[in-house]
Amino acid sequence: MNTSTTSPSVVETSSSDDGTAPTHYDTVVIGAGFGGLRMLHEARKLGLSVKVLEAGSDVGGTWYWNRYPGARTDTEAWAYIMSFSEELKTDWVWSERYPAQAEVERYLKYVTERFDMRRDIQFHTRVTSAVYDEAANLWTIITEAGQSFTCTYFVSASGVLSAPLDPPFPGLDSFTGQWYQTSRWPKEPVDFTGKRVAVVGTGATAVQVIPEVASTAAQLTVFQRTPNYVIPGRNHAISEGQQAEAQRDHSEIGRKCREQVFAFPMNAAGRTMDDVTPEQAQTILEAGWEIGGFRFVFETFDDLFISEESNETAAEFIRNKIRTIVQDPETAELLCPSYPLFSKRPPLGHFFYETMNRENVNLVDVSDNPIQEVTPHGMRTGTDEYEFDVIIFALGFDAGTGALASIDVRGTGGQTLTEKWADGPRTYLGIGVDGFPNMFMISGPQSPIANIPVIVDNTVGWIGRLITHMRDNGYDRMESTAEACAQWQEMCNAVLDATVLANEDVGSYFFGANVPGKPRASIFFFGGAPGYFQQCQEVADNDFKGIDFSTTPSVGSANEQAQMA
Repeated sequence: MNTSTTSPSVVETSSSDDGTAPTHYDTVVIGAGFGGLRMLHEARKLGLSVKVLEAGSDVGGTWYWNRYPGARTDTEAWAYIMSFSEELKTDWVWSERYPAQAEVERYLKYVTERFDMRRDIQFHTRVTSAVYDEAANLWTIITEAGQSFTCTYFVSASGVLSAPLDPPFPGLDSFTGQWYQTSRWPKEPVDFTGKRVAVVGTGATAVQVIPEVASTAAQLTVFQRTPNYVIPGRNHAISEGQQAEAQRDHSEIGRKCREQVFAFPMNAAGRTMDDVTPEQAQTILEAGWEIGGFRFVFETFDDLFISEESNETAAEFIRNKIRTIVQDPETAELLCPSYPLFSKRPPLGHFFYETMNRENVNLVDVSDNPIQEVTPHGMRTGTDEYEFDVIIFALGFDAGTGALASIDVRGTGGQTLTEKWADGPRTYLGIGVDGFPNMFMISGPQSPIANIPVIVDNTVGWIGRLITHMRDNGYDRMESTAEACAQWQEMCNAVLDATVLANEDVGSYFFGANVPGKPRASIFFFGGAPGYFQQCQEVADNDFKGIDFSTTPSVGSANEQAQMA
């Protein structure tokens, strides 16, 4: 890449409302998780000055905030990595197939220290607004503490699942015990020994929490609204031989990730259920179940997402597993989903169904008898009252759009991003939005729902290529066109409609259906990672079609301002 025409610029610009001078950077990034760290590396490579603003006290993003008991990846360790450095692929040694939260957090700290990133990250900094100035072609970023930054390129790396849903139940302030949100777990250990504990929710987070809490709590009551298809993870320690194999084959692992629909290092099955007998289908599904993880879905049959019959066969296979594992027939049936597999994101479990057999665990169905309120000593449904010492809320997230919606983001004409997305998100490739020049989103709405580090790497590389295109051609302003955004929205909807996943009745975050009042829309691109990568490549190869470029002659580029200063 050509970086000779631009030098990093960090300058003081005009005064902000409180009289302090905002600091100017070429690039300001929100978030210090996988996306933010990867963007920091890319900006440096381009010769851009950059500041990463992070609300937490350290790096990690998802893996900083979600430190609840049992938290671990659903992606195999050897594919859940940064890919910008060959050394990172071989030097770091993972201990488990699915690393726990603490290990992923250590990994991201290692990346940060290895590449001296901490000097460009400001912690304890929550962004409250980002406003675009058309005349100056600058973004002004304001923090909760009133600090001000300006930048040419504003990048959101705030994450797909980073805006937690708060408990909606009245009376929470009256509760005399302790309560926690899994998405904002304290750094200090929480002791459940001998306590009566409630877990509200049975999504991916709760599935990880429940076995851990059950092992020490005197009594655990699980409140379930919608059951999930929980696939066994089959986690295990990684032996020295397996580690050596992963390091040796890292290039092949990367290739597989870029060619697999959800960016996992897996091979397509090369068959559909029509290719085998019903007996053979059961044998194949059994093998997938024993291997564990998402290989049960992706290495068994290739038509589970597009064939209702095939999907139902796999779904009924899991239901029968639930009925086999869970000893109480009534509890087993409550745990059996009735919707298509993957209409909600299926979690990986580590003895979740086995935990439901414990004498100290009780399942309460609140689908038709919802929680009415939190009382001083517990919770009340429409018909029953329960007493607890501890309540754990595992209620999920305002996925895709929630993090940006919590910030006052204003583009051309003062239009807010919330207004722009009043009927659901509309983006270009999940990266840009018309009316918001020089704003980029990493893992933004309508980007693929897949193995995040792989998607992040592609997106950040694409952003870097676009900025290089701008500099090589003398542009300082880019904006996705309204037509391109509308076409991408149509593409996302069309792809979703071609699958068996478009089931809004189950309250999936795939459509925003888990958030009351949120417009139902396609939040993600379900055309698969390879298809998405191809779309991005074609856009870049055609001089970034769908994007308007221009220059601001009266102001000049941010770098020219910096050099003059």
